[in-house]
Amino acid sequence: MQTTPPICDFGWQAPYFTLPATDGRQVSLGNIAGPRGTLIMFICNHCPYVLAILPRILRDARDLAALGVGMAAICCNDARAYPQDSFDNMTALALHHRFPFPYLHDETQDVARAYGASCTPDFFGFDANLGLQYRGRLDASGRTPAPGDTPRELFDAMRLIAQTGHGPAHQTPTIGCSIKWVSA
Repeated sequence: MQTTPPICDFGWQAPYFTLPATDGRQVSLGNIAGPRGTLIMFICNHCPYVLAILPRILRDARDLAALGVGMAAICCNDARAYPQDSFDNMTALALHHRFPFPYLHDETQDVARAYGASCTPDFFGFDANLGLQYRGRLDASGRTPAPGDTPRELFDAMRLIAQTGHGPAHQTPTIGCSIKWVSA
């Protein structure tokens, strides 16, 4: 089901976490925080919105790393109900696409709840002090990629944060598939 997250709550502090990564490490927020900003992305393996922009996520991640922005992607979907989002399949996807960031598994969904994640993809852009400065979309893509000359909204916002410590005043929320929460 398609959903749209709320707008940016400027200055909201990133909740701390430690999660298993597809490369076998335990990765914490402190491990990935960048000197100029941090990007936390909630993604998954099966969402058509994520798959449509995955090459652009990887491009932007490489470009942002050069600006001092640290990042990680987190998959929190219920893998029992959505086996494509299992840890083994996450590992295969990260290896196949050579993710330039840790791909983390939030099996308990505690981190997703702490962040208020609502869909995949859901992007949280933080300043160097881990205060929220961006909660918007990657670009104008939906279930299919937008044209190649589409403005790089996430990249531009994170570049601004890296340069000034502040995100853009105007932000367009992302759209995506709802988080697949574990049934009680």
